[in-house]
Amino acid sequence: MTSLAANILFRPEDLQRYAVALLAGGGFGRQQAEQTAEVLVWANARGVDSHGVLRIPRYVEMVEAGTIVPGAEPAVVERKGAISVLEAARAPGASAMIAAMQEAVDQASKFGVGWCSARNITHAGAIGYYALQAAQEGFVGIVMTASGPLMAYQGSRGSAVSTNPLAIAVPTTGEPIVLDMSTANVALGKVMAARDAGRSVPPDWGVDEAGQPTTDPKQVATLTPLGGPKGSGLSLMIEILVSVLVNNAVIAPALSGEATGRMNGLAIAVQIEAFGGSDRFSQDVAHLALALKAVPLAAGTSSILMPGERGFAEAAARRASGIPLASGTVSRLAKLAERFGVGPPSPVK
Repeated sequence: MTSLAANILFRPEDLQRYAVALLAGGGFGRQQAEQTAEVLVWANARGVDSHGVLRIPRYVEMVEAGTIVPGAEPAVVERKGAISVLEAARAPGASAMIAAMQEAVDQASKFGVGWCSARNITHAGAIGYYALQAAQEGFVGIVMTASGPLMAYQGSRGSAVSTNPLAIAVPTTGEPIVLDMSTANVALGKVMAARDAGRSVPPDWGVDEAGQPTTDPKQVATLTPLGGPKGSGLSLMIEILVSVLVNNAVIAPALSGEATGRMNGLAIAVQIEAFGGSDRFSQDVAHLALALKAVPLAAGTSSILMPGERGFAEAAARRASGIPLASGTVSRLAKLAERFGVGPPSPVK
């Protein structure tokens, strides 16, 4: 399978307005549409197209199916010391997780650490965005989300656990260091992006219905865990911390056929001042990064990068020259735009 689709460039601000209009046309409230569009375009700008605007048609389908409830307002329903529980009631995931991280930061300001469990969220996009919220306010940010079976558990043939992602962001003297990773070899959105772009995928990304590796994204039935038992074990522990702990299990009910479609999130903020000063911490993190960048390079490597560094550089480049979208993504968004009477943006010439 070869690449069939050319990329089409759009100005970030035009793509943001387009995304807001499409989401609003699909039933999102204005603020929810703006928050969701910002998270999606943020991902596109950083080169994480799997979590960008290609998700919009699916989000609209989820509204129509009742999986996303745009009228829902995420609200904190319980606080006990540094721990909060936020009920999202299936509101758009971006709105829920933005609120959860702000609650975690507020609690960390009082107690040194804030833990906000967000119950009944929907797809939240690239969770590094929410961890970065905390880092930009001078806190350490940690975010996890848990969803239904999308990935094989080590030794299983079909989907058993999810690709549950983990993000950690820390401030430094320059751009924050942001780790944002899936517990699968690759996020499902990357398979979706490959379908839109008409290109093949590596054989370790997923398996087909028979449990055999495939390079055809249309044949991927389930994803494979990162590092085998390490990825599936980490996914399991995220399910326990994010879902089971808040009495809203996802995986066990889904595997037994009792319930599907649940999702939960967790936002943690840590006050750096509680450990002796944010300036010292930022300088020490910067020193650590410089020390790592100074180590001898492996053959074929041009530089050592910190987590998130490539994304910040890519965002700067794309915001200057335009954000590329696969023609398949552009086509799917255009069909939605026609349905809602939304004028598509003009490509960058």
